[in-house]
Parts: sequence; structure tokens; C-alpha cells
Amino acid sequence: MNLKEEVKPFFKGEVLDDEETLKRYSHDASLFEVRPKLVVYPENSEDLKSLVKWVSENKDKDNSLSVTIRAAGSCMSGGSLNESIIADVMPHMNHFGDVGEVTEVEPGVFYRDFEPKTLEKNLILPCYTASKNLNALGGMIGNNSAGEKTLKWGKMENFVLESNVVFSDGNEYTVKPLNRAELEDKINQNNFEGNVYRSLFTLIQDNKDLLEKAKPHVSKNSAGYTLWNVWNGEKFDLNKLLVGSQGTLGLITKAKVKLVPVEPVSKLFVIFMPSLTQLADLINEVLPTNPESVETYDDATLKLAFKFFPEMMRTMKTKNFLHLLLSFIPESFMMVRERGLPKLVVLVEYTGKSLQDVDQKMKNLEEKIKHFGLVMRATETQEEADKYWTIRRESFNLLRKHIHGSRTAPFVDDVVVEPKYMPEFLPKMREILDKYKLVYTIAGHAGNGNFHVIPLMDMHHKENIDVIKKVGEEIYDLVGQYHGSITGEHNDGIVRTPYLGKMYSQEVLELFKRTKDIFDPKNIFNPGKKVNGSIDYMCSHIAIETEVK
Repeated sequence: MNLKEEVKPFFKGEVLDDEETLKRYSHDASLFEVRPKLVVYPENSEDLKSLVKWVSENKDKDNSLSVTIRAAGSCMSGGSLNESIIADVMPHMNHFGDVGEVTEVEPGVFYRDFEPKTLEKNLILPCYTASKNLNALGGMIGNNSAGEKTLKWGKMENFVLESNVVFSDGNEYTVKPLNRAELEDKINQNNFEGNVYRSLFTLIQDNKDLLEKAKPHVSKNSAGYTLWNVWNGEKFDLNKLLVGSQGTLGLITKAKVKLVPVEPVSKLFVIFMPSLTQLADLINEVLPTNPESVETYDDATLKLAFKFFPEMMRTMKTKNFLHLLLSFIPESFMMVRERGLPKLVVLVEYTGKSLQDVDQKMKNLEEKIKHFGLVMRATETQEEADKYWTIRRESFNLLRKHIHGSRTAPFVDDVVVEPKYMPEFLPKMREILDKYKLVYTIAGHAGNGNFHVIPLMDMHHKENIDVIKKVGEEIYDLVGQYHGSITGEHNDGIVRTPYLGKMYSQEVLELFKRTKDIFDPKNIFNPGKKVNGSIDYMCSHIAIETEVK
């Protein structure tokens, strides 16, 4: 079967199978290389409907047929890779409506294009990620994004009010919250949509206690299918399941997202920690003060910022370079006085209606935590605060661009434990990484107990595949001991689907498979993610030679 010739007659957008395109779409921001057979650029939802119908009709002739929807390709778990057809929504499905408290968006909208328009209306989508200059709205929905403001505002699932979704029958449906009467109407429909609602409701009801027990006791989780969020006894909302499902249950063609007002004043309080021993006690004293966010990064990240200082400054686009350079003098004195870099930098952000209000919050925090005896300071200007945010947000890109001979290897990059366990968990995790002599950075959302670990590895050496496998096993076992999540926001993809048994029982994994079968009985949507992944597949598709920049 010549896929291009088969698809072109019914597809209005571009249909590509040239070598350069297939090679480019063999990679995303993950470790993996998975070569597709075809790449298409849908013009609209009609193209996606036609494609899904064709794949479904021809699946019996060619079992390898499937569709993976892709936006910016910034996924670190391999969620946007597929051996069959990639549908890239970025070229054409990249529009959004008039910005208001509820705004309609298509999946191919770059967040970096969206945010300036929302800020013009003093609104924001607060679940943006640290990589907000790279990702698109479709990926944010697919992965259930959650970034630095998650502590206050929660995850993407809280902001998708309604979506349009192409299910595996090739029809497009509107998905929105239903009350009990509306749910009964759906269940009684004698069609594919009715069967989805009927079968899923039965699955959730019959396994209510099992699902409640399976729900991770952490504030961020994108592992598995979040079945426990769909039905609360009064409202049934499939969006709570579709958001974070990585395009494995259906293809979202547009969504109505909720935006929130931006507080007029924001300031940053910075705390420098010489060790991790006081971290949990510190965070537990900070959290009751209701900060907007509590972020961290480690000494390796700080070294990276100093090493590539000029480029970091260019990223900030500062108008007063000298003033900004002088603002690092306190850090320089601290390093001399403390004989080295802090092990962890903690960023506590406060927002409010007035400068006086925010300044008072900063003073209250300083008074509350002064007994820890830590070096700390309140930033004076937004530009000064931006230097810390830039270090936090840009470290991954700096690593990818400048570490020659090695590449960023995001495979244990998104672990979550309850904040109270951090002083025990982080040293044990570092002990595992150090045992294998890995070079790595750690940054994360301390208020949520969510940490991003990015090792650097020379992937010219095949023996590193075995290291990746062993480190993954050990760190995810450790996460399981603390009843955490193996992924708070980067999702399962190729890299973590095989490890879901570290978090969930076999009975729960079977419920995930049944969920996939309800929505996608022919397995045409993004196969091998969420269910039916394997360590052998993961290891065999790690890119060995070079990293695509």
C-alpha cells in the first residue's frame, strides 16, 4: 500500500513522504527516533475526520496503520512519535478566537503567540510550562500541562471547558460537562458516542473503590488515564480524561479554555540553600503564606547559567545589561562567603493588587523563615526577578545547544512526591544518579514536590541504553516507595508507559486497557502510549548517534 497515493485523493492539506520530512518527524524533544511512513498537514477538522475514517476502514488490510496528532514536537516522552501517520496541526490549525475569559483555540497555536494577546486583555492561561516559548496549545492539552503557577491554579484539566474531538468512528463530537439527566441522554444514544459514555460510566461505577484507591496522593499527575476525575456523582466530564491522554483516545480539533485575570503586581523572593536537609520544613512554612509559585533549581543549573551568561542575557532581551550584571553581586559575595554555590535556589513568587500588599507578604515571609539562618533576598525590580526565572526556564535549552558529545536525556525527568518527603527522596534519587556517574541538572516545582531531572549522556555508546533502563527502574521504584507519580506533567509516552506498573496495580492497568478499547477498539490512535508499551520497544528506539537540534 502506497500511503501517499491512498491518502491524497481525500485529503485537502499537504501529504508528504519525502526523506527530509520523514527524518525530521522521526524526532521530538525526547530520547527517541521513530520513523513514520507519512506526514500530513490537515487544513481543518474535516481532513482529520476523513483521515481517521480511512485508517479505520483500512486497518484490517494493514494492521500497522495509525494516526498520531502532533503540534510543536516539544514532547519529552516521545508522545508525538509514530511508525505510521503523523498529523501535524501546526501549519494550518493554528487559530484562536477573540480573547476573553473563555477563548476558543486550535491545537496548533504556539503558546508564545497566544500569551501576548491574552496579556493585552489582562488575562492568562496559568498552566503554562517552563518551555512556554517552545510548546503549543495542543501539546499542553495532550499532556495536561502544569508549570510554575500550578501551585495556585492547578493543571490544564482545570481550564478546558469544552472540546471538539474526532473519535475513532471518524465523527467529530462536542465534549462538555454533563449533569445526570444529560448523561442519561448520552448513554441512551444508539451510536458510537452513546457506547463510549455508556461503557465508560459503567467501568467507572463498577470500579469506584479501586479507582479511588489508585488515585495518586500528589497534586500533579499525568500518568495513566485519570478515570477518577471523570464522574463526581453530579457531573460527568470526559474532558477530565481526554486532557492528558496524549491523543490516544481521540483527536482534539479545538477547545474552549478558561483564562484568569493577571494580578497587577508580582515580586520574587529568593532563598539560597546550602543543603537539602531543611527543604521540607522550609516549604511547609512557605506554603501557608499562599504564594503564587514555589520553584527550585540546583547548583548544576546555576553553573550552567554562569557558563553561558551572555546567551542567557540575550534571552532576557534586557535594556540595561550593566544593571543586571551588577544585580548578581550578592550571589558572588555569597559564593565567596559560603565557599561555593548553594545546593538549591528556591524562588517564591507573590502577587497582589498593590505594591504595598506584595511587599508586606515578602516581609512576613522573611520574618517567618529567618530562624532557618539561610541567605535570602527580595528582588527589587521585575528585571532582577527575570534573571532567576530565565535560569529556571532556559536551562534545558542551554543544555541541548551547548553540551557537545553528550545530549540531554529526559527519561526520569518528571517525578513527584509529597513535599514532606523531599529531604528523604532527593538525596536517595541523587545517590542513584551518582552511582551511574551521570551528569545532570535538577529543577522543579518544590511547592508540588515535582522535580525535573535532566541527565547528559553520550548516546554514541550503546551501553548507555542499559544505564537508562537500570536508572529508570531504580528511580521509579523509589517513587513507588513514596507513593508518588512517575510523571507530573510530561506524561507517559514511549519512555514511561512501560513503568506504569510502578504506580498502579495490575487491576488498574487493565482498566486503562479497557478504557483504550472503549474509545479506540482498533488501536488507531497513537499506539504504544498509555497502554501496550514495552521496555524492549523503548530501548530499541533510543536515538544512538546524534541529537536533532
